[in-house]
Amino acid sequence: MKRYEGLFILDLAGREEGLNEVVDKVKGLLSGAGGKVETVQKMDKKAFARVTDKKVTGGHFVNIIFEASTAVMAAMPAKFAHVPEVYRVQFNIVPKNAPTPVAVEA
Repeated sequence: MKRYEGLFILDLAGREEGLNEVVDKVKGLLSGAGGKVETVQKMDKKAFARVTDKKVTGGHFVNIIFEASTAVMAAMPAKFAHVPEVYRVQFNIVPKNAPTPVAVEA
């Protein structure tokens, strides 16, 4: 199993109080697919430098460190393509010597 970092941009469409629910939903999808969530770092809501959709001008950024097999990661982008609150997601492999970030509540 490798360690991965998932950067999620969440579009809550004006439902600021629903952030924790959406983060729990994302963590549940990761765990349900066979991943093991290590840390969750909620960052601030940020405006996009370049807006691609006039309806979505910014989003809540959430960084999740987790472990998963390569087979699980092959299906991961398609799994989050069908979640309406996840506007964008990017997965990266975490280097072995990288320290684990501390979860910070925004």
